[in-house]
Amino acid sequence: MKFKNYFRILFTAVFSLFILSISAQQTNRAFQSIKVVDDKIEIKVSDGRYEIAPLNDYIYHTTFYPQGKSLKNFSFAADLKPQKVEFTVTDEGNNVTIRSKGINIRMTKVPFTLAYYFNDKLLISEKRGFIPTDTLQLLNFAIEPEEVLFGGGARVLGMNRRGNRLMMYNRAHYGYETRSELMNYTLPLFISSKQYAVLFDNASLGYLDLDSKANNEITYETIGGTPNYYVIAGANWYDLVKQYTLLTGRQPLPPRWAFGNFSSRFGYHSQAETEATVKKFFTDGIPLDAVIIDIYWFGKEITGTMGNLEWYRDSFPNPERMMKRFEKLGVKTVLVTEPFILTTSSRWQEAADNKVLGTDSLGNPYTYDFYFGNTGLIDIYKPEAREWFWNIYKDFTKQGVDGWWGDLGEPEVHPSALQHVSGSADELHNSYGHEWAKMIYEGYRKDFPDQRPFILMRSGYAGSQRYGMIPWTGDVNRSWGGLVPQPELSLQMGMQGLAYMHSDLGGFAGGDTIDNELYTRWLQYGVFQPIYRPHAQEHIPAEPVFQNATTKARAKKAIELRYRLMPYIYNMAFENKTSGKPLMIPLFFNEPDNLSLLTYDSAYMWGDAFLVSPVNSPGLKKQTIYLPKGSSWTNFYTGDVHQGGSRLTVPLSIENITVFVKGGSFIPMMHKAESTKSYSLEAFDMHYYAGNTDLHSKYSLYNDDGETPFAYEKGNFELIDFSAEENENTVIISHIKSKATGSYAKTKNSVNLVVHNLKDKPAGVRVNGSYISSSKWRWSGAEGLLRIEIICSTNEEKIEIVKNLY
Repeated sequence: MKFKNYFRILFTAVFSLFILSISAQQTNRAFQSIKVVDDKIEIKVSDGRYEIAPLNDYIYHTTFYPQGKSLKNFSFAADLKPQKVEFTVTDEGNNVTIRSKGINIRMTKVPFTLAYYFNDKLLISEKRGFIPTDTLQLLNFAIEPEEVLFGGGARVLGMNRRGNRLMMYNRAHYGYETRSELMNYTLPLFISSKQYAVLFDNASLGYLDLDSKANNEITYETIGGTPNYYVIAGANWYDLVKQYTLLTGRQPLPPRWAFGNFSSRFGYHSQAETEATVKKFFTDGIPLDAVIIDIYWFGKEITGTMGNLEWYRDSFPNPERMMKRFEKLGVKTVLVTEPFILTTSSRWQEAADNKVLGTDSLGNPYTYDFYFGNTGLIDIYKPEAREWFWNIYKDFTKQGVDGWWGDLGEPEVHPSALQHVSGSADELHNSYGHEWAKMIYEGYRKDFPDQRPFILMRSGYAGSQRYGMIPWTGDVNRSWGGLVPQPELSLQMGMQGLAYMHSDLGGFAGGDTIDNELYTRWLQYGVFQPIYRPHAQEHIPAEPVFQNATTKARAKKAIELRYRLMPYIYNMAFENKTSGKPLMIPLFFNEPDNLSLLTYDSAYMWGDAFLVSPVNSPGLKKQTIYLPKGSSWTNFYTGDVHQGGSRLTVPLSIENITVFVKGGSFIPMMHKAESTKSYSLEAFDMHYYAGNTDLHSKYSLYNDDGETPFAYEKGNFELIDFSAEENENTVIISHIKSKATGSYAKTKNSVNLVVHNLKDKPAGVRVNGSYISSSKWRWSGAEGLLRIEIICSTNEEKIEIVKNLY
């Protein structure tokens, strides 16, 4: 949550110096020597030395050690153990080449330059490189005029962030709409349309200047830390994200219930209100998997109680019984926590006595005022503080709490004079949420090794995804302007490794009434975003059960579709875990030569099958979208088929947003929309959307129990492989349970195969070469659908649908 004008950020005077032009004369850097030391390349120059470490053929790490300056050399972002990389160093007079199978570096001695190449194409080069000033350190690079730049974390600037000087300081923007230069989650990372990325692994206060002066330069400016960067290359867009998440870590599979519907608002004041709200979902027949309880669980008032971190028993007299009741219904309980311990809270003296708080220069707890009261801040970097804080989480988890919401974790107010055990507030600010998530994640690994954590947080750092952090887009305005940038935010963050970025459905901030059309459109969009969580301020009910009958019915329809798509969604989560592949994918990932798509966010891919175009304006009767080339596209709701490669204007209905399915796609769906508690692939639907002739497609469906951490690594899962081939005469669909281990070793799956887009009733159906009776398949001419009941086992089966050519 975030309240307008209720916060202040204390910046030091040093930032007035950021207006210094970096075009000033660089130190005259002279080359001295180059040698290989322990699989790294060391280059000595007149003002320091470079250390270049190839981590694999696609990732190189370059660090500059200024002469005479000591550095705190550690990484929050990196999670990749260096591989053995074969490289050569060739010294030819004024030119030196460092060559591997992937990235190559070309260096000139006079003038001294470094340039990075991949497949003999220039990626990026240092222009002035490291530049010291009295108060700052800068890293400066040259880029090419045509490059489109993404990254910098969560911003609302349009897909192309080039031309902006981005502040690196996680800070909430309450009530943002169509532009926000600074938000909860900044990242010292940019990605180029030339398919490379550069990560500056330095969490200090600073700026990422993406050619704001239009001089084809990028500069990273910080108050301290280690001057270092990673250059990451990829064979294509998917490979680039794969390499970046190999470097910074992959998101572990969340518990399956995390993909279901949440009941959430700011906030439920009592146990009775919470229970009554949950009951209403069941009364109205709307699936529900979790309830989130905001700050009133530890206090009756908004102010003065933060940091109590204990049930307020006057309002929640028996939370243990409440959570047990919810658990029987398949509803998980999530509690909010914050890292602030108010001096008026019941835990203040305990926190002070245990020395778990950030300090002043004398070592005393640093206290200051912000909206919620006079406070201290937990020193998340201090081992003793982490243990103290985690023990609180551990006790509540034993009590029955299933997941955690970490709020205000920028931290929202983080005075510059506050000292952490490992550095100042300004040096460490951007990594605070990252370390907080790490503390909870590692606590679960140690004390609850059989439970997947749910960690909802709005701020972090590069690589926070490896600790299971699920971020959201902050306190968006409850308006059409607030809905507009949501795809941009999720698409950008998915490219930057944070594939679970999602919004408060319906919007959070502002306004006193519900706009029913806006609410409907936001919840329809939510079906096709990573987490389905309506949330708003308390005077506006976010839950669909409190809407008028028509709006409630439309919300219920959207939520039921979300649940029917659960196998498809969970499979996307598995793909993200294994390859870093985003859940929401920009169209240019699949059509990289179409430069107009680099800035297109009116539609996106939801996995490999769905093209989704949200409705973000009121009263629209039609919408124009681009259908990517190379395949046919079926309107998910009407069944109309169109060929890709052009724009299409489609009529709109208030019942649905625009969704198309790519030809050749497999989409697994549940028979019924029910809680994930009853989720099973013992019986499910598999939809196949026939496309063009000469089409070949494959799909692998993953399944586990949805609860066990590292079920895949532990060997308790199943994989069912589907493939399709189409020609003028037949559609051939093959299936096999390619892997079935642990409890899945002897199971079979009953599948209702539904084939779309057949023009006529088939002449016949063959299974493994033999025609089967027409009683074993069903044809619906009105819909153009063929249904066949199949059993998936470890024996491959080939189904040939013979087209009627007459």
